[in-house]
Amino acid sequence: MEPLDLIGWAGSCLLVWSLLQNRLLRLRALNLVGCLVLIGFNAALGVWPMVGLNVVLAVINIWYLARMLATRHDEKTYQVVEVRTDDGFLAHLLRSHHADITRFTPGFTAEGLTRRDQSAFLVVNGDEVAGVVAFHMTGNGVAQVDLDYVTERYRDFTPGEFVFRRSRYFVERGCRTVITPPGMRTPYYDRLGFRRSGESYVLELTA
Repeated sequence: MEPLDLIGWAGSCLLVWSLLQNRLLRLRALNLVGCLVLIGFNAALGVWPMVGLNVVLAVINIWYLARMLATRHDEKTYQVVEVRTDDGFLAHLLRSHHADITRFTPGFTAEGLTRRDQSAFLVVNGDEVAGVVAFHMTGNGVAQVDLDYVTERYRDFTPGEFVFRRSRYFVERGCRTVITPPGMRTPYYDRLGFRRSGESYVLELTA
């Protein structure tokens, strides 16, 4: 097989692989790379209709990537909705994603969200749930985070930050310190002002 053929097959494989991705950012990035490879491949062969097609697809991917990256920390794009811990939709969400949730927060169980002093929030993008944050008060102004989960499509983003960046959610409940679950996989809290404390992260709030 000629080297040029290998490049063409590589580009095609990247396009197919991109469509198998559940993460939005990764899907667009891989698709863009595949389009760029195929632009070069088809240009070398002089197949200009395919060059034009892949140029259009590349521009579309760049537009979506730029939009995603520009709005990943935008409070107008991601809204925080408080829900009751016994809310039926929250229960359905936790059941549907239970296996994935326990991968990132070992030891979590939906039955644990039964305390009277517990609060739960959904982070939504339009009508789509991007994440769930739940915590309870342990006394002395301390809020223990029980769950900070991101759905797979938004795994390349950090929607939980929209809860932690708004201290009023905690201050209004008499909280001055936030502690994250121990042993959580791929934590991002150091970017939000948390400090490491053992296997957890701690955030000191100001009113």
